[in-house]
Amino acid sequence: IMSCLRLQRRLAADVLSCGRHRVWLDPNENTEISNANSRQNVRKLVKDGLIIKKPVAVHSRARTRAHLEARRKGRHMGPGKRKGTTNARMPEKVLWMRRMRVLRRLLKKYRDSKKIDNHLYRQLYQRCKGNQFKNKRVLVEHIHRRKAERLRSKQLSDQAEAMRTRKREARKRREERLVERRRILLAD
Repeated sequence: IMSCLRLQRRLAADVLSCGRHRVWLDPNENTEISNANSRQNVRKLVKDGLIIKKPVAVHSRARTRAHLEARRKGRHMGPGKRKGTTNARMPEKVLWMRRMRVLRRLLKKYRDSKKIDNHLYRQLYQRCKGNQFKNKRVLVEHIHRRKAERLRSKQLSDQAEAMRTRKREARKRREERLVERRRILLAD
């Protein structure tokens, strides 16, 4: 005859501090278990091995991991899976902040390492804020271009200055020669 072991199961769950479903009652020892009507008796049965706390059921994350891996590749992300607007899913403000931080960090690094002076730093900082550079690469290219232009203009100005000084000296020498010639003619 199957006796009702509801009380014993409840007491065992409390004694073992787990849920009622994790309590295993030995089906061959039903009569002995049904006689246990106190926690003390249940503890004794647990000690004897007639009542056992079953292990926790496995809750595998393998499927979840596989799914996340697929999502990283861009699967399950089509129009049918999207609930929020594009801006809700990845706010424009967050993208803007990221970009600004990247560009400003680069400018600061260049200024500290003396690659750009304070004037150029300030100018480029304001241009970054004005949304002129869409990413780091564009900003770096712009800086290189500006530095090359500055170098070229400096070389040109140096060349022009050298040419001017050369001409000035040549003019001076010519005038001296003329003066010398005149003096010789006057002496004769």
